[in-house]
Amino acid sequence: MRIGLFGGSFNPAHDGHLLVARQCLKRLGLDAVWLLVSPGNPLKDHSELAPLAQRVSDTRALMNHPGIEVTGFEAAHGFSYSYDTLSYLHEAFPGTRFVWIMGADNLRQFHHWERWQDISRLMPMAIYARPGSTLRATFSPAASALRQFRIPEEEAETIADRDPPAWVYLHGMTSRLSSSAIRASRKPANTSN
Repeated sequence: MRIGLFGGSFNPAHDGHLLVARQCLKRLGLDAVWLLVSPGNPLKDHSELAPLAQRVSDTRALMNHPGIEVTGFEAAHGFSYSYDTLSYLHEAFPGTRFVWIMGADNLRQFHHWERWQDISRLMPMAIYARPGSTLRATFSPAASALRQFRIPEEEAETIADRDPPAWVYLHGMTSRLSSSAIRASRKPANTSN
């Protein structure tokens, strides 16, 4: 099995997430994409974080695709960091070829993640372009440190079969939707005079 792991808060999930999951499924030649709805990103403010059960339920309703599974299992295992989750899955499913999927906005700050170098050595990665993040992402500290392991985009379908570290940067269809903007649009307008 070749499975993409796409983690995030999904607060809320939106069509941009669905686009990335579907594009990765197709372009990376994956059998499935698992969306890992996190209890909360350690690098983000949790004051506007919807309950995990609601985010998992809403994400499942949106994804509605036979090749995409949605889970919130990280909370049940008490995982706070992506490395813990990915290490667990790598050991629990030894015959599976996993690919870690992240948006270019995450690559920009990947060097701040707990054990980011170990993540890059644990499984190959696919980075999906986000509007406004491409140039900054590809010159980020993590991208610079991993530059020699980047494969050409036209070889993206081989990423799951490569030994880590290996990564590919995917261009293509993008969405300007963002969870932050959606949350901001849902806030009641300030009505004070």
